[in-house]
Amino acid sequence: MGIVPSSIGANRRDGHDRATGAACRNTGVATVGDGHGDRPTGESRASPLLTTALQQLRLEGAIFFRSELTEPFAFESTPLALADALHPGAERVALFHIVAHGSCWVAGATGDRHWARQGDVIVLPYGDRHTIGGEMAAESVSILSLLDPLPWTDLPTLRHGGGGGRTELVCGYLHSEDPLFNPDLRALPPVFVVRLPSGAGAGWVQASIAYSLEHAAPSSSSVDVITTRLPELVLIEVLRAHLGSAPAADHGWLAALNDPVLAPALARLHHEPERKWTVADLASEAAVSRSVLDDRFRHVLGRSPIRYLTEWRMHLATELLATTELTVVTIARRVGYESEEAFSRAFKRARGRSPSHWRADRTVSSG
Repeated sequence: MGIVPSSIGANRRDGHDRATGAACRNTGVATVGDGHGDRPTGESRASPLLTTALQQLRLEGAIFFRSELTEPFAFESTPLALADALHPGAERVALFHIVAHGSCWVAGATGDRHWARQGDVIVLPYGDRHTIGGEMAAESVSILSLLDPLPWTDLPTLRHGGGGGRTELVCGYLHSEDPLFNPDLRALPPVFVVRLPSGAGAGWVQASIAYSLEHAAPSSSSVDVITTRLPELVLIEVLRAHLGSAPAADHGWLAALNDPVLAPALARLHHEPERKWTVADLASEAAVSRSVLDDRFRHVLGRSPIRYLTEWRMHLATELLATTELTVVTIARRVGYESEEAFSRAFKRARGRSPSHWRADRTVSSG
């Protein structure tokens, strides 16, 4: 969904360490994945440290409309153009779409289509331009042409499509000054899909969807809670699931984004994992000595810079395998491996299964 100004909440060569192609900004979509040995796909690994850090995030936002879409459908959104209208003074806002019914794809700058189904949450942490569509081919239209003009007296409902199969989305935005949402660091993919593991977290989000659809209207006495606190809680739960599979999530990964030594180093690794980094090159980017950089990585993240880079590359590869239809060889090149064989060996070392087997097992387990 796109950002639309609203009175609702408006006051508020071989070898796994070679190049990895496009950076996080080019990888497309992430999903909750196991990623570690034989851990069941979808199981959250969020540590108490990560949970505490997420609870300390300062977020402000609103649920601002719902969508009822029927096949065929496709529309494009440019949220950045309206960030200031949603949150005065903001240059960017984070956006999320909860798939309440049906399924859809979302595509960012790369054009790769990444699929989300009922219960999934699509997150655009930097409010980048994106397109959402359905199973059938359709001409994409601007989302601005699909909404009634302001002001809104009720929670808007966007209706669009050709009358076929139905997909419903609940859309919201949040603003935060936290480095996690800093577009210069790009600590997160530009768009990712979180498939919440079954259990309390998933059930809570589903209940939140139903509650927001029933109560989130300006005439509701609970509107302030619905349009502000609820989006924050939903996004924190989604981030908890997603970041549970991130490298060093159990060693203060979020804290590293605030570290004066690690933050610039991580920014370079996230933007250019395709480079054949050496510790000396990375230390130069961070303007510190190799020994200082290595010490900071080991102390805060619990691993060396090169090990972190390797794990980050596997993290990106896992995301692409989980939610896109790209071939294994294409993903291998996207994450910087010059041969499918080298990529497969590295992935199997990291995940316990080859890329094709990991994807097949995930497909079976997700139904």
